[in-house]
Amino acid sequence: GSHTQLQDTAPRIVEHPTDVLVSKGEPATLSCKAEGRPAPVVEWYKDGERVETDQEDPRSHRTLLPGGSLFFLRILHGRRGKPDEGVYVCVARNYLGEATSRNASLEVAGE
Repeated sequence: GSHTQLQDTAPRIVEHPTDVLVSKGEPATLSCKAEGRPAPVVEWYKDGERVETDQEDPRSHRTLLPGGSLFFLRILHGRRGKPDEGVYVCVARNYLGEATSRNASLEVAGE
């Protein structure tokens, strides 16, 4: 039998996040799915800054799901600002390169 050597491949985004409108206090998910070999590591950026998830801070209300999506237990929104509102992108990386998703905006529905 011939052995097919599996080729390592740079990441590509197969599912992009889409804009979401959420009521404050509600959960939300920004979808992202990336493929690549070795399986890419996914990071999220909001308005250009890296998003911390419960991987770095166990108290975080944001969870990176196994597939790469970003899940918010509840959207934070208060008089002091809208910490979750903004433009998000998902970046998938492995040693061969990186892929960046389309921009998706998360908006909190009006008061």
